[in-house]
Amino acid sequence: MALAMHPSRPRVGILDLDIFGPSLPRIMGLRDAPEPEVNNFNHIIPLVNHGLQCMSMGFLLSRDPQFPSKTNKTDMGSTWRLNQESAPIVWRGLMVQKATQQLLFEVDWSGGGNIPGGIDVLVVDLPPGTGDVALTLGQLVHVDGAVIVSTAQDVALADVKKGVAMFQKIKVPILGMLLNMSHFRCPSCTTQHDLFGTSASIESAAEEMRLEILGKLPLVPQLSMSADRGVPLMLQGFYDADSDSGVTDVRSTMSDLAETVVSRIG
Repeated sequence: MALAMHPSRPRVGILDLDIFGPSLPRIMGLRDAPEPEVNNFNHIIPLVNHGLQCMSMGFLLSRDPQFPSKTNKTDMGSTWRLNQESAPIVWRGLMVQKATQQLLFEVDWSGGGNIPGGIDVLVVDLPPGTGDVALTLGQLVHVDGAVIVSTAQDVALADVKKGVAMFQKIKVPILGMLLNMSHFRCPSCTTQHDLFGTSASIESAAEEMRLEILGKLPLVPQLSMSADRGVPLMLQGFYDADSDSGVTDVRSTMSDLAETVVSRIG
């Protein structure tokens, strides 16, 4: 969504608040980037790729420690080294809250002074559930709006209702819902298949909760492949040859979603 917003008016940044499982470094092609620098006020300067400022706990994780190799006992000098993706975060609630506050309030979104006035829109990726991170965000920051992302399954409906109730309790406006992996369109017969069953139940529940369905993302292999490559699907030119395999549907859905969100948050 952040990349879909970027070609238009707003200057956009992305904040990955999934403390325990940060994925932004891989998705944005920043897995091997150096640790972020800090400014004179000891605030973190976000990393930049694909024209967007990015911040994630994944950028701050240590690549150490080193562990002796168990597969080659004759070579005692060989090591198995953690990278930033595999380094675990084993924290209790208070430490998670502190890390969340640091990522919210101690990041220089002016890019170290390179972007006067900072950014216009900060897209925040939250972890699933109604835990410390979402509560800390909602209680400490004025949030213009939230988009609920869910699969089109009855089993996901309970989590959707909990998320909606939480945002309503902390007075965060809910802009609508995005259905992920809603369907699969066969490339040979062009027939649409509801792999996880019909979305009728969750659409009915959304109507009861007065939530608008802002879009339905199809299940497209290129979407996960692009995330693994660090080159998001929304980037023009990289996946144009795959336009008949659902890429066009993804781009259209996300562009419409971005336009709707930008218009509603003003």
